[in-house]
Amino acid sequence: MARKCEICGKGIVSGFQISHSHIRTKRKWKPNLQRVRAVINGSPKRILVCTRCLRSGKVQRAI
Repeated sequence: MARKCEICGKGIVSGFQISHSHIRTKRKWKPNLQRVRAVINGSPKRILVCTRCLRSGKVQRAI
């Protein structure tokens, strides 16, 4: 299962952690995903959404 935001598609990004002595090791940046009940096409559904989309109001929460 791919861990991506179902609204904006934000996912895991990879890169390097660089120490003071410039030793490079691989690392990942993971998005802050929350499982929420949202209204999708008129019916409530559980989806993974990043907190940026939740805060900006792109998701209508199901009550």
